[in-house]
Amino acid sequence: MSQKPPEELPSIDFSTFVLSLSHSALLHLGEAPHPDTNRLEKNLPLARQTIDLIALLEEKTKGNLTGDEERLLHQILFDLRMRYVELTKTKG
Repeated sequence: MSQKPPEELPSIDFSTFVLSLSHSALLHLGEAPHPDTNRLEKNLPLARQTIDLIALLEEKTKGNLTGDEERLLHQILFDLRMRYVELTKTKG
């Protein structure tokens, strides 16, 4: 019986790491399907925690990123924060 060769994983760099965190936040916001169930599931406390983690990363890496990395981080944070606010604002 022949074995399937191991799947190649993408190389890890700062942008890949930030995109991975972003995907986790989207999953917790209920905007990306859970990989196991393929269903949308909301967990706003975990979404908030992941967004805060990305913000902490932005603060702690200030001055040490390339322009592209800085823009990516800023854009992801802006997008996730807007989505979070939209989901948590009270319906009046």
